[in-house]
Amino acid sequence: MRLSDLKVKQNAVIHKVHRNQNGDGSQTDMVASRLETLGFVPGTKVQVITKGIFGGDPILIQVGFTRFALRKIEAEKVEIAMEGASV
Repeated sequence: MRLSDLKVKQNAVIHKVHRNQNGDGSQTDMVASRLETLGFVPGTKVQVITKGIFGGDPILIQVGFTRFALRKIEAEKVEIAMEGASV
């Protein structure tokens, strides 16, 4: 499941950040690298606080005590698992 699919007020745990732009591993995605630098790392709990009214963009995400506004395309790079579920 991707972070962009998480519903408002749902909690999850980050499983992986997809870093490849084209799927063959030749080019690292700078947005994904930046997300990891900001704290989107495996094992971290995340929660969707709210979503925008028109198409759900942007998405307000809480990681720890910090909140981030992400576009859907950015949130799609983060693979998550529901809290308490096995991966």
